[in-house]
Amino acid sequence: MDVCPANLAGAARPLLSVRGLTRDFGAVRALDSVDVDFLAGEVHGVVGENGAGKSTLMNVLAGVVRPTAGGVFLRGEPVSLGGPADALARGIAMVHQELHLVDELCVAENVFLGRERTKRGLVDRRWAREETRRILETLGSGIDSRALVSRLGVADRQMVEIARALSCDARVLILDEPTAVLGPAEAAALFAVVRRFRDEGKTAILVSHFLGEVLGICDAVTVLRDGRLVETLRKEALAGTAERDLAARMVGRELGEHFPPRWRPEEETALEARGLSVEGWVEEASFSVRRGEILGLAGLVGAGRTELAEAVAGLRPRRAGTVLLGGEPAEIRCPRDAVRRGVAYLSEDRRRLGLVLGMNVVANTTLVSLDRYARPLLDRRAEREATLSHVRRLDIRVGQLRDGVETLSGGNQQKVSFAKWLETRPRVMLLDEPTRGIDVGAKEQIYRLIRELARGGMATVLISSEMTELLGMCDRIAVMRRGRIVAVVDGATATEEALIRHASGL
Repeated sequence: MDVCPANLAGAARPLLSVRGLTRDFGAVRALDSVDVDFLAGEVHGVVGENGAGKSTLMNVLAGVVRPTAGGVFLRGEPVSLGGPADALARGIAMVHQELHLVDELCVAENVFLGRERTKRGLVDRRWAREETRRILETLGSGIDSRALVSRLGVADRQMVEIARALSCDARVLILDEPTAVLGPAEAAALFAVVRRFRDEGKTAILVSHFLGEVLGICDAVTVLRDGRLVETLRKEALAGTAERDLAARMVGRELGEHFPPRWRPEEETALEARGLSVEGWVEEASFSVRRGEILGLAGLVGAGRTELAEAVAGLRPRRAGTVLLGGEPAEIRCPRDAVRRGVAYLSEDRRRLGLVLGMNVVANTTLVSLDRYARPLLDRRAEREATLSHVRRLDIRVGQLRDGVETLSGGNQQKVSFAKWLETRPRVMLLDEPTRGIDVGAKEQIYRLIRELARGGMATVLISSEMTELLGMCDRIAVMRRGRIVAVVDGATATEEALIRHASGL
């Protein structure tokens, strides 16, 4: 029987609550008897490692999945959410970590998809465009409401998702890793909107792995671990909580040094780009990476970092320029050419471009290297053994190797992406936002892996929107602005301020 949440003494009444919330996926218990109150007029953070149950909890609140046991309460009354449309009708909107947009539709059509306004029996497209433009302006975004979503980058797609949620006039706004691909300016504009939302007496729920961001904006923080509630910290307790304290609560132990020690690169140049240009994105960009070196690519959203990496990897046509490997010109016209020459590119969008969600862990791991296991028939035993070695090395947490990769947490999905490219035995790795949307524990593992690969002679290009990540991991950092490399700085001595000044042109 559902139990109505008790009023909090001396506090605002909960707008949304869960009691005894449990959710099973087969034999896996994703949530185990969780009790949380989300108060009106607060920003409430939810943190935990990948697999802690954060996204499952949010999906229950948004009507995406139904609980196995326990109840959801809205303004103290039990509710049964029949689906996302039902949750939306009750004033609960969610921005998912993984994007759910229709590429063939324009921005305005995506924002009001399923909620179109009609005029004389026809869809009022003009109103939708103007309303979308107004919402995007509040977010500090200049995205054209008429632009096709298929032409937008990941950061702009995220802004469209946020605009869609804000267009619903919701009382509860759930944000699952909303700033993972946003630059500082976009994130600041979003949080200004979130604060206004809170000040109107509404509830914002923020799931984020950026603990400084959580502590900076949240009035309360709930910590989950292994599907269970660890604790909920409110204002008084939060006042004396540091990022490291919050991280220790998440993982149940003290974390070690966040970034592993630096390693001195070799003198031999592994990869060099000369005068690379990509129509509309990159102009005459030149850089080099030595064996064992980690070169960072910094810049604001739209600076051309991803497009530059895609041009090197054969994913985007070059208008001009040359790529050299080991000092020799390399013809890389498509991804297959890159793989054959030992260049691997880890995409920033692992679910849309990095993995095949309908396939299992083994199939994803060996997908790019399949010719090695076809003799001529597929050697499934060898595939399995190769995958198992990566699972052990990367600490990929998976029940069975035949499990679908879509059942894994975000951090473990990212490790499978790493395994896929490591299986090609590359000499150069282009890593585009490799720690996007993963927890502090998984980040440390990936940092150690990148440093370990560098010590083995791997040349690495690391694209990241996190300045601290670039400063902590990179030997040198190339800063891009409007498609050009405007500065190259020493990673050990550079500062966040210096990177931002170069990136913004101050």
